[in-house]
Amino acid sequence: MNVNKVVEEFGIWYGDGMDGSCAQADQWARILQRAPSQSIVLVNFFKLRETAIYDSDHADSVSVSGQKAFERYSTVSIPAMERAGGTFLLVAPFQGSFVGKEEDWDMLVVGSYPNLEAFLNLHRDEKYRSAYHHRSAACERQKVLVCGG
Repeated sequence: MNVNKVVEEFGIWYGDGMDGSCAQADQWARILQRAPSQSIVLVNFFKLRETAIYDSDHADSVSVSGQKAFERYSTVSIPAMERAGGTFLLVAPFQGSFVGKEEDWDMLVVGSYPNLEAFLNLHRDEKYRSAYHHRSAACERQKVLVCGG
């Protein structure tokens, strides 16, 4: 696999990540350089906007809540994740910190991929890519941590 080519392709599809709505080039590269058979677990923290903010390129930019926009994303992302070979381990409201600094999030989602191919399958899925703008519109901010075996 040509990592630079894939990073470039994902940058075209998802954006450069400088606004925090998706991975940046070095973050994509870090995941793509993992051993192909190594599992990947992503721990996603989401803070949703009161009102979703769509860019002018999307016809569905009518005023909806961040929650509604995230539901639009989830309706597509959940089956896409399953088609890709991944599994959701947890989808739950965030209830606070137990140890460490208190943080303010609305939702926590933990997804698992058995290998790099499954991760790539999700991000190359055309339906998933076409729904990703709902996630960007919904989220005031997000944090995604990478773990693996």
